[in-house]
Amino acid sequence: MFSAKGRYALMVATAIAAIGCLFYKENQLAAFLGLMLLLLIWSHFKQSSVLLASKHFKNGDYQATEDALDEVPDPERLAKNRRGYYEFMRANIALHREEYEEAEYHFQLASRFPLGGKTDKVFVMIHLANLALRKKDKVRILAYLERAKEMVSTPRAKEIINRIEKEANSL
Repeated sequence: MFSAKGRYALMVATAIAAIGCLFYKENQLAAFLGLMLLLLIWSHFKQSSVLLASKHFKNGDYQATEDALDEVPDPERLAKNRRGYYEFMRANIALHREEYEEAEYHFQLASRFPLGGKTDKVFVMIHLANLALRKKDKVRILAYLERAKEMVSTPRAKEIINRIEKEANSL
């Protein structure tokens, strides 16, 4: 759970240590440090700062969350389990800023990747239904609600789905 700067510093320190080991003819230790450097580089692209961002997101610090997400060099290279969270947090930040088009885009991407569990996926569908409700697009509202109903597991989610469905039927 490092920021990008922390990972870069760790990469430099590991590379220097590996070079030092080569200088002192500690080839096995240098090889081990080389592998550690490769692991750090791999984790930089596959894991990035998403875990750090989720920590800030859970604390409600949207600015720190966005700063951590901005450190991700290429979201498309993230591991599938990280990409879903990345898109989910981006969507919630956009929703918080009332940028509804961007929020819908990121929620749609988040719906395609695995999230923590069914509950998270249900709330992605609920958010998408809410955004479709803003546009008064009854077909999309009902489609999102159907998917949410298939996965619903909490009474709170059922209540929200029923409330959105009533509003959709009154359109």
